[in-house]
Amino acid sequence: MDGLKAVNVYVLETDDGLTLIDGGWAIPESRLLFEEGLANLGYRICDIRSFLVTHMHRDHYTQARAVGSMVGAPVVLGIGEKPTFDLMSGETPLTEDPILTRLRLCGAESLAEQWRRLMPAERPPMDTYGPPDQWLTEDTEIAVGRRRLQALSTPGHTQGHYVFADRAAGLLFAGDHVLPRITPSIGFEPAFVQQPLGDFLDSLAKIRALPDLRLLPAHGPVTSSTHFRIDELLEHHRVRLDQCAASVFAGRRTAWAVAADVPWTSRGKTRDELGPFDVVLAAFETLAHLELLVAQGRLGRGEAAGVVEFSPVDGPKCEPSKSLVSG
Repeated sequence: MDGLKAVNVYVLETDDGLTLIDGGWAIPESRLLFEEGLANLGYRICDIRSFLVTHMHRDHYTQARAVGSMVGAPVVLGIGEKPTFDLMSGETPLTEDPILTRLRLCGAESLAEQWRRLMPAERPPMDTYGPPDQWLTEDTEIAVGRRRLQALSTPGHTQGHYVFADRAAGLLFAGDHVLPRITPSIGFEPAFVQQPLGDFLDSLAKIRALPDLRLLPAHGPVTSSTHFRIDELLEHHRVRLDQCAASVFAGRRTAWAVAADVPWTSRGKTRDELGPFDVVLAAFETLAHLELLVAQGRLGRGEAAGVVEFSPVDGPKCEPSKSLVSG
């Protein structure tokens, strides 16, 4: 559905067994590769003692939950994911799929039927989405054998996202917070937050303030510098904010309309060239950029009939933002 090719799962060896960072997606193909990968290292799933999961997206969390339940390995996850868990499990009542509500906010009602075709008609079973054994509620240090990992809250991609820094070894297990080849999606989670992009940029600055570490991402190759990639991500969003502001000053009023004005992917695709899943991400990411522009005082905002409309504000037209890169 989303073109995902691979997930990186990291194995930390200790005298007592293994701690894994992320677990992969609980589907048969992934489970086979997961067990083969452990076997190539000389281990079995019974050697796993715990999972540290960066965030609750299915390609990171569900296999950790399934294997952890089987072998008695506790699963640790950030508390910011709990509102989404509550929605998915039925703890928080729903009258409508929150993705459909958000599409309406974007002015993308035309995508609603397409989304319904992508999603199952019934609420999916929660067998692989049970709650974790432990919630991370703050930045903390976790002992993994002789290692000391800093567990650092990095909301943005999801509200409960955590990264794990091994400063002594010069490593950052970054999950989807910093990816080497693509920009992490923003704002795609059932529990809506008003400023996911603001949260993400703050989280990037937080990790940028650490020493430069080797980047171990959840997707894509290991690279040598977190600072270099974070600076690229900050610059990307600075440019995208300016593009979105310019589109509103040119007369576009909804996130859906603005999304048609800006380029997508490294190939510069148009909105309408994107696949059915990616075009939903594009609508939500555009909404996140526009909401941040409102918070910055660069745009006005109104809402009518469930659709958010943006407007220019008095003053200089679309003054370019200053660089978000620090250091």
